[in-house]
Amino acid sequence: MDADIIVIGASPAGLMAARNACEKGPSVLLLEKKEEIGHPPHPANSFFKGMLDKCGEKADPSYVLHYLKGMKIISPSGRTVEVETPGYAIDKTAFDRFYAKKIIKTGVDLRKGVTVQNIQKEGEKFTVSTSAGSFTSKLIIISDGINSKLASLLGLKTMKHPEDIAWGIELDVRSPGLGKSKMFEYYVGNHAPGWKTTYAPRGGDNAAVGAYVRRCGTDVMPYLNAWVENFKKLKGLEELEVVRKLSGGDPIVTIPNEYITDGIMVVGGAAGQSGIGYAMRAGQICGDVASDAVRKGDVSKSALLEYRKTWEKEFKIEHYIGRIGLETLRKMTDREIDEMAKVFEKQDLSFIHGSSVEQAMQVFAFMLKKKPSAILKCRAFLRNK
Repeated sequence: MDADIIVIGASPAGLMAARNACEKGPSVLLLEKKEEIGHPPHPANSFFKGMLDKCGEKADPSYVLHYLKGMKIISPSGRTVEVETPGYAIDKTAFDRFYAKKIIKTGVDLRKGVTVQNIQKEGEKFTVSTSAGSFTSKLIIISDGINSKLASLLGLKTMKHPEDIAWGIELDVRSPGLGKSKMFEYYVGNHAPGWKTTYAPRGGDNAAVGAYVRRCGTDVMPYLNAWVENFKKLKGLEELEVVRKLSGGDPIVTIPNEYITDGIMVVGGAAGQSGIGYAMRAGQICGDVASDAVRKGDVSKSALLEYRKTWEKEFKIEHYIGRIGLETLRKMTDREIDEMAKVFEKQDLSFIHGSSVEQAMQVFAFMLKKKPSAILKCRAFLRNK
C-alpha cells in the first residue's frame, strides 16, 4: 500500500479529512491536481463566524483581508434587512495554503500537480490511476469539488438535486474606497433566479461583485453583466476596474444523497455539502470515521455509515430548511419578495440565535406577530415552477 488512506482533492473538506485521519495514526496521501495549492481559487472568498464555528476553527489574520460587521439582504425595490454577525473577507489562496501547511505538519503526504484519472478496486485494495502513476490504498476519500466526476464513475449519485447547483461568477474589482464598508450585501430577486447577486467589500479600494443563479445553465455572464451595470449605478460609479474573474459552482441546496460505499467516502462540494465551514466540519467527521475504519480493518459501507449518521445529525435539518427557503425565494415574484422584506426592514433581529431549527421557528413567530399575512407568501414553495 502507498497509504492507508488516499484523499483526492485539497478542498477545505479534503484538507480537514486528511488532517483528522492522519492525526489518529493512519498514513494519508493527499493528491491535488493544481500545481499550486489554492491557485486559482474558488470564488467563495468570504464567510461568517457562525459558519466557521461549525468546525471549531478560528479565523487567522494571515488570510483575513477585511473584517465585516454583518450583512444586508436587499429586495428588488431596495428594502434592506440588516443582520449583524461577524464575518471575514478572505484571501482564499492564503486560506487554502494556511491549512495545507497544517496538514503537512501532521504527517500528510501532499502531492501537487497530480490529476486522478480512474479508481479501480482490486481485491481488498484500490488502485488510483493518475498523471504521476498509480497509487494503492485501503480507503479512498473523494473531495475534489463540485465538478468531480470520480464519484459518478464509481456509480454514486452524490446529490439529490444536482439541477440546483448554483453556478456563479465573481469579479475582483477596484475603485477608490469601494472596499471600506463593513457590511456584506446580498441582492435577491428575479434578476438572479434562485439565489443572489453580491457585493463583498475587501478593504481599501478592493471589493468583489458576483452573480449566482440556479436552473439557468452554467453561463452566468448575462446575469453578471447586468448586475455590474446596475451595481455601478447603485454606488454612483462611472468606472470599475476588473482585476480578476473567478467562476465555480455551489451545491447550496442540492442535498447530499449517496456519498458512501465500500472503501469509498465523498465529502465537501463533491457530496453536495455546501459552505466553507460546513464542508470543513464534514471533512473532520469523514477523516475521523475513515481512520477508525482503517485501524479496525473494516472499510465496508456499513463500517463507514457512521460518517453519514454523524453528518445527518449535525446538518440534515439545516440543509433541508435551507432548501425550502431558497426554493421559496426562487418561486416568489419580486413584489412578494419586497412584501416579505418589509416585515423585517429596520427591525432588531438580534433575537435570532441557536440552531437552524430554532432560528426558523423564531423567524416564523416574528412574522406571525408582526404581519401574519406575510406567512401566506411562503406558499410560493408549493408552486410548480
